[in-house]
Amino acid sequence: MQDTDPTSVSHEITSLAQLEELYGSPKQISIDKEVGYISPHYKTFIEASPFFTLTTVSEEGTDCSPRGDPAGFVKVIDEKTIEFPDRRGNNRIDSLRNIVQDPRVSLLFMIPGVGETIRINGKAKISVDPARLEAHKIEGKLPKSIMVVTVETIYYQCQKAIYRSGLWTEEAKVDRKTIPTAGQMAQALSKVEFDGDAYDKAYPGRIKETAY
Repeated sequence: MQDTDPTSVSHEITSLAQLEELYGSPKQISIDKEVGYISPHYKTFIEASPFFTLTTVSEEGTDCSPRGDPAGFVKVIDEKTIEFPDRRGNNRIDSLRNIVQDPRVSLLFMIPGVGETIRINGKAKISVDPARLEAHKIEGKLPKSIMVVTVETIYYQCQKAIYRSGLWTEEAKVDRKTIPTAGQMAQALSKVEFDGDAYDKAYPGRIKETAY
């Protein structure tokens, strides 16, 4: 019987040599666009972005979380340093726990309507410097901490993924009623009594009060 298992050893790529043979060499511009400092163009992109994803790592595993605020919330301190607030959340603090154990981080910046993204790899630390917390105050409220990232590499990603997904198009929008709500998912997974319907009904008002 023919082996059709896609995870079969015979179909796995297990070495860099195999990868390079399969994909070939990158174009020179793909190499040149990666630099070890925040160029003026990259600075403009970061400061215009209201959203990015933050990936952290530790011995226990990896974590990726969304981060968002009005554009400009990520502050470019100098050519090697950015900082951003840790806003109010669910107190799991997975990213912060990981950074305490292992400072390596990756960030992916996105701007609504723009196809390119910006990728940063670097090292992070957590600060509670009062002056820096004050610089990130919104609606009179301070974040509990800020994350300071030393940039090791930064580069832009071309538009292909955004183009293929149609992410910013009207046609790509999904009817929210066809997707499970937060309350429904929480109720299905909760180990204690939880009223998902009540949670969903209260959430629009609650998020306005608890965003910051």
